[in-house]
Amino acid sequence: MLKRKRSEKTAESPLLDSNGSPAPSEAPELVLTSRLDLSSRPQLTISRGPSFVPIPDSDTFFKTDFTGINRHGYRYSPAGINPRGFFLPCRTIETKPTSYRVSWEDRSPFVYVTPDGLKLLGSKGFRSARCNAPIREGRWYMEVKILRGGGERLTEDSRRDGGHVRLGFGRREAPLNGPVGLDGYSYGYRDKTGGKVTLSRPRPYGRPFTSGDVIGMYISLPPRRQSDPKDPSDPARLKRERIAIDLKGQETFEILEYPQSKEMIALMDYSGSKPATTPTQTAPFAKPNGKPSDRASSTKSKVPGPTLRPLPTLANSRIAFFVNGECQGIAFQDIYDYLQLRTTAVAHKGKEKKRGREGVKEHRENPFDDGTLGYYPFISLFNGASVELNPGPDFAFPPPPDVDALLDGSTTAKMEGQEPTWRPICERYPEFMKEQWELDEIEEEEAKVESARLAAQEQVAAEKKAQKEKKRKQTEVRKRSKLQANVSSKDPSEPLVASPLKHGTSYPPESRLGSPTPTIISSHSDVQGAQSGYTSDVVDAEMDSADTTEILVGTSE
Repeated sequence: MLKRKRSEKTAESPLLDSNGSPAPSEAPELVLTSRLDLSSRPQLTISRGPSFVPIPDSDTFFKTDFTGINRHGYRYSPAGINPRGFFLPCRTIETKPTSYRVSWEDRSPFVYVTPDGLKLLGSKGFRSARCNAPIREGRWYMEVKILRGGGERLTEDSRRDGGHVRLGFGRREAPLNGPVGLDGYSYGYRDKTGGKVTLSRPRPYGRPFTSGDVIGMYISLPPRRQSDPKDPSDPARLKRERIAIDLKGQETFEILEYPQSKEMIALMDYSGSKPATTPTQTAPFAKPNGKPSDRASSTKSKVPGPTLRPLPTLANSRIAFFVNGECQGIAFQDIYDYLQLRTTAVAHKGKEKKRGREGVKEHRENPFDDGTLGYYPFISLFNGASVELNPGPDFAFPPPPDVDALLDGSTTAKMEGQEPTWRPICERYPEFMKEQWELDEIEEEEAKVESARLAAQEQVAAEKKAQKEKKRKQTEVRKRSKLQANVSSKDPSEPLVASPLKHGTSYPPESRLGSPTPTIISSHSDVQGAQSGYTSDVVDAEMDSADTTEILVGTSE
């Protein structure tokens, strides 16, 4: 696992009782600091969770510490150490309270919370938060009570603008440092005017709402599209890209957040001009005879516009809002699909190669669904506004059993005793965690298969190396045997003939007096095959020649 710098602890986290309220202070749980042996660290099934630090002028709301807040293009989720025998070091675990609430990690740090995760307080400017489980298909409903909104001020001498609330649904790509409806990734409902908003374009919709009102939020999505097993580039394919790190003393998964696409950014262009879908080029200058002039080579081409991919929508999807049980009608329908836009197989293959060069610990963009894509309840607060979430199952103003029939104007929408076609959003959390654990099992099985494949490759490589070493030794033995056989087959009385190209050749002992008059070498370059004038063989040959000459001269005298 990678490491992140541990920050100083500012306050202890209050424990929660069965109702989700802070319990009396107890001894904090010890955190093991060993990072070398993961098996020696606590194998948690529930994350230690954040530390709740009180904020000024409030005994109810807290800011959170010792948890990764999603920002700078990264997001975080709690991780737990796997027991021995697993191929993956970490797995997905929960954080208290284990219920549908606002996400500790998936919110702006300027949105303050209560320990049960159901009440939120804003600060300066619009800041947002998402809940802890996405809606991927089906019909769901929840309520949000406005504790302070509609422009209400805390005191007469407070800020010029009071607190405001925007509610709606947003995708993972929607920014948390702005309101819902800021771009095409989210759809919102405004308290000030009662208008609906997306792409920062407000439109008339329903009645305004203020402090004390209860807003019902309804979303209906078609069945989730299954991926095509024969299409490796299908965005509906399930694949996670995450790295387990040590973040502030806790095991955490770090994930590269899904980026905003150029196609969605182009929707924010207010000029009305459409970007080019194919590259364009100006015609070269021409001479009177019709031939291109020399200036054609210096002609600058227009900057080609981006090639935009189509933006698919979810057929028959719709979002609606209620105010104190009164339906405001359909706010949005056929909203954009939450899956990523298709990427080419060539581009994806290039990224795979780059990742292989850089190592498996490098983050990369994920063009597939990692199981967290979908539409999240999205709460935006401005200037001290506050709200309370009610994920169900008991609601202050329950909607009719068939909300879609009501939206379509059917008279059978309010039939009593009919089974609801929608579900309270509180039931979504256990489903989502089950999906994440199933993905853990798939990844563990894939890691097992990959480990077996790598072990088989290593075994094959070891066998090839052993065979190569065996062949080398056999070759050496054959060469040695052949050399010995050649030496033993020769006549011992036959003198050995030395090759002038080989060094270290031994000569048979002969009488120097009976040897023929040697030829004295005047230049080292005359030796056939010589590479250097400073070899030991040449020096020895010269010394032998000199001695022989002296002996011959003495004899003649």
